[in-house]
Amino acid sequence: MSREREELVAQTLAAGRELSTAVVMFHTAVGALAGLSVTETKALEVIHRAGPLTPADLARHTGLAPASVTALLDRLERKQVARRVPHPTDGRRSLVEIDPGHLVRQQEVFADLVHRLEALGDGFDETELTAVVRYLRAATAAQLEATRRLTGDRAGEPPAAD
Repeated sequence: MSREREELVAQTLAAGRELSTAVVMFHTAVGALAGLSVTETKALEVIHRAGPLTPADLARHTGLAPASVTALLDRLERKQVARRVPHPTDGRRSLVEIDPGHLVRQQEVFADLVHRLEALGDGFDETELTAVVRYLRAATAAQLEATRRLTGDRAGEPPAAD
């Protein structure tokens, strides 16, 4: 690998760490506005992207233990941001869905960030954006694999983004 490429890879890794920290800080602030922890906020994101999930599916997608998911859902219901509803085809199971009012509030909170990120795209052509998407998806896969290794393969694939 050339020295220039080594430097570019190092800069990419550093930028990824900076982005990761900024994302965690943003989600911490978003959660604080709603009285939610980062774990609660991210669990709601998983439910939002996947649609209503069974508690077992939520555990699989997040890597949380079933007992932890039960406690998480109890907190989300108390905070009136999610609710358990009967499964439409299996009366023994339940689904977890997000309270529609919470979704409206979150869209308002995220509107500025979404606008800023969309505007970033204006500075890139299609080839560059394709490379960014490819890199981010590969980085996500690498992160998920690293998480699986740390958690003894408890964390499953997150739902696909819309």
